[in-house]
Amino acid sequence: MTDGEEAELPLRERKKRQTRQRISDIATGLFVERGFDQVAVTEIARVAGVSAMTVFNYFPRKEDLFLDRIPEAVETFTGAVRRRGPGETPLAALCRLALELLDQRHPLGGVDDDFPAFWRVVIGSPGLRARAREGVEELEVALAGAFAEAGVAEPDLLAALTVAAYRTVYVASARRLLAGERAVEVAEDHRVRIRAAFEALERVLP
Repeated sequence: MTDGEEAELPLRERKKRQTRQRISDIATGLFVERGFDQVAVTEIARVAGVSAMTVFNYFPRKEDLFLDRIPEAVETFTGAVRRRGPGETPLAALCRLALELLDQRHPLGGVDDDFPAFWRVVIGSPGLRARAREGVEELEVALAGAFAEAGVAEPDLLAALTVAAYRTVYVASARRLLAGERAVEVAEDHRVRIRAAFEALERVLP
């Protein structure tokens, strides 16, 4: 959701979104500093000035405090398919989105110098790794639905291949950043590989 779209929301909804983001930001800072398993939800609630019940009202599981962008990923990628331009294929819309996220250095884009600290927390927690895998599955199911609405043949297959292609490029870039390369060194190769991945998908499943 853009800043303009959020500004159009009712005041109550904007406040709820702001509270959710504040809790997540506080949790993320604590997790990065000390590790996911070393921080309790009660501590996060205390620092945020809310009750533990309030935290769980916004985040059903502790893992969702850190991986809070899973719903955003589902909404963003399916939205690209549903709101694609006239004559634009679903895959072309997704490729365009992926490149826009890269240019914005968005967390879903995969390349930024700040990301390795986040990924190290995920790597260090079995619970977070499991939740991340679930998030990928949720995205795949949602994309299949969007592809079906677009009249794509074999929407489940295309969704699986699309998620696998994007994840492959994302993980390769993440490994380079974790190894110490700078984002400026990784970004252009990431861009080339994104384009190549979606072009390959277009050829295989027109």
